[in-house]
Amino acid sequence: MTAEFTIEPFVEGDPGPHVLAAIEVAESAGLAVEIGPFGTSVSGDPEVVLSTVDGILRAAVANGATRISLQVNTG
Repeated sequence: MTAEFTIEPFVEGDPGPHVLAAIEVAESAGLAVEIGPFGTSVSGDPEVVLSTVDGILRAAVANGATRISLQVNTG
C-alpha cells in the first residue's frame, strides 16, 4: 500500500519542520519513504501504512502544516 501526501506551506528547496516531522514518523514506522519535488510517498504493509497515516498527519499539523493532501493507493 502507498500513501502520498503533500504538506503545505510549500517552499521549494526547504521542506520545513512540518514536512520533516511527518517523514520522521513514517521512517520510524519502518515505511519506505520517497521524497519528491511536490510530495512524499510512503509504502509498506497495509496495516502499517494505515496505522501510521494518523501519526504523519498529527506530526505535520503540530509542526505548522496549514494544509495536507493525502492519497492512498491500495493496489
